[in-house]
Amino acid sequence: MVIDQFKDYMLLERNCSELTVKAYTADISSFLVFIEEVFDHGNLMKVNYAEIRQWIIVLVDKGVSNRSVNRKIASLKAFYLFLQKTEAILVSPLVKHKSLKTDVKSKLPFSEVEIADVFELFNEGLEDFNKLRDRLIIEVLYTTGIRRAELVGLTIGSVDISLKTLKVLGKRNKERIVPLIEETVFLLNRYITVYKQRYSADFSSPLFVTNKGVKIYENFVFRLINSYFGKVSVKNNKSPHVLRHSFATHLLKNGADLNAVKELLGHSSLAATQVYTHNNIAELAEVYRQSHPRNKKV
Repeated sequence: MVIDQFKDYMLLERNCSELTVKAYTADISSFLVFIEEVFDHGNLMKVNYAEIRQWIIVLVDKGVSNRSVNRKIASLKAFYLFLQKTEAILVSPLVKHKSLKTDVKSKLPFSEVEIADVFELFNEGLEDFNKLRDRLIIEVLYTTGIRRAELVGLTIGSVDISLKTLKVLGKRNKERIVPLIEETVFLLNRYITVYKQRYSADFSSPLFVTNKGVKIYENFVFRLINSYFGKVSVKNNKSPHVLRHSFATHLLKNGADLNAVKELLGHSSLAATQVYTHNNIAELAEVYRQSHPRNKKV
């Protein structure tokens, strides 16, 4: 089936994650069900834009957000580009499609005070392996800005204590080297020492494991961050991505170069990094308004 061929292409040639491919194929399968029910055919290679547009209208009428609709259409775009590449079709039915307008979500990072308050929770008890691991997970996420999936994929061999670096495998298997600060190196060294005493481990072993000694998973990291930051923050969103956003925002706020932050985050384009400047610009604007002599009342 052509969807299975597309799945293999995304996994093997595009090096997309299994989660990404699963989401793409689910969207395509959902669209296939739609055209079978509404247009009485199931031929994805003979679809026209009018049929896709009708699907969009139905999704919007059901209350699906514009952002979610755009994500589904992005899945179809990737699929039809694949069909073009394999010469199964000549032109994509989405060639002239324009994405639905969406509101830009303002991500609210943790404040430096909230970060400090979380670390205060670990002033005692680091002789316990699980608490040491939790502290280090927060430390690594905040001081390196790596993604949750990248953290889960780290091995003991990813850490170079002598060079004070971390080897990270990012999206599409792109590898990058991230520098580590002294505090993170100290905690990593302490953690790995305890880890090797507690479990049988070598360079290929996962860096972070559960209390049963098995590799952590993405939902484990989400629950951990949500739990600890829930004790110090009233923000609605307390996810690992907010911690990544905090890393970038705090660096920029303290004078870091935008291109340097881009490299640290593993972004392929500067545009992806610029979203993290929005809060900083708002803060600068407020300082400007309060400080500029032309804005002072006479």
